[in-house]
Amino acid sequence: MARFTGGRNIAMKIPPHQFDETVRFYREVIGLKEVAELAPSVVFEFGANRLWLDRVETLSQSEIWLELCTTDTAHAAEHLETQRVVRCDPIEKLPPGFEGRWILNPAGIVHLVRRPEQENRK
Repeated sequence: MARFTGGRNIAMKIPPHQFDETVRFYREVIGLKEVAELAPSVVFEFGANRLWLDRVETLSQSEIWLELCTTDTAHAAEHLETQRVVRCDPIEKLPPGFEGRWILNPAGIVHLVRRPEQENRK
């Protein structure tokens, strides 16, 4: 069986009409430390994790996306396929050379499966 661990990145995909107020909430109301602003994203420290607030023009409501890490992405891909896990790579393009894929859990939550040493997902 493939081995997975939780990654440090959590992405909140936010529609335009909620984005500025959501950034203000984490920045000013909660007071989280801002790590980076990589338009159209703002990244905050979130305990041991990083919370990516991503502005997505095509959404009408917010979504949470999670990250899984594995040291053997080929073996993980085989395992996920045999378990009939839905793959959804077209949901967001990954950079050239990035060793990863997008999947959905049974509840429809998006997960990025990647090698742990590929720190940034953008």
